[in-house]
Amino acid sequence: MMPQFGSAPFRRVVQAVALSGVAIAAMGLSLGPPLARTHQVDRTATDDASLLDGFRHVEVASVSDALEQITGRKMYMSHHMRPIFPTKFAGFALTVLLKKETNHDPNALDGMLAAIDHGSSNSVYVMVVEEGADIAGMGGLMGTAMNSRNFSGAVIDGGVRDVAYLQKIGFPVYALGIVPSTSVTHYRFAGANIPVVCDGVAVNAADIIVADADGVVVVPRASAPAALKLAQQMDFKEHSMYATIEKLKSIQEAVKQFGRL
Repeated sequence: MMPQFGSAPFRRVVQAVALSGVAIAAMGLSLGPPLARTHQVDRTATDDASLLDGFRHVEVASVSDALEQITGRKMYMSHHMRPIFPTKFAGFALTVLLKKETNHDPNALDGMLAAIDHGSSNSVYVMVVEEGADIAGMGGLMGTAMNSRNFSGAVIDGGVRDVAYLQKIGFPVYALGIVPSTSVTHYRFAGANIPVVCDGVAVNAADIIVADADGVVVVPRASAPAALKLAQQMDFKEHSMYATIEKLKSIQEAVKQFGRL
């Protein structure tokens, strides 16, 4: 028989239910995810996916121009940063720094490997090898690990090796050069997901890295939505201009019409 509303037995039931809720909260458990928080997480994931999809469909040159207009800074890497095969990708920066240090510590580079194993899908491995133009920051083994975890690609301020194998598995890498050397015994891991300067450009963890045949550009996360919107507008104008130039046989007239060069 159910206790009557307001009776002593009824009040004891209410108290028991309340106390059980306090106990659950004290143990750090939850009866269910807060709807607002779940919605926020889902919306963030959707926004991130939409941003990456957008950057994968615009030209890196347009992104570079857009960022220079928005931030007043040049966010592109130099002509020395080249791909091991033609590619186009976009992803979120996972930064790694190696400091030059002669050592015989078998654990000196453990953090570098851990960063890869903890990286998520759509990461771009951005490695800075201190004074490492002639040191291979990565090769086939690391590339295979990144590829298996669905990284978008890698950008190495240093060298790369095992290029034939990386080409075979189709994992895109930009680097300063191709060299057969190793970082083992010559370098020590100095941090992951920390601010770095890669080929002269500041990169923070979760910045968006975009790359194509023209090179590599770093999109600061806070500027990404505005940069994408402006880059898309620039792309549309430029692609529309090709037919106009061919028809009028004049680039001057096309620039007058579209205001894009």
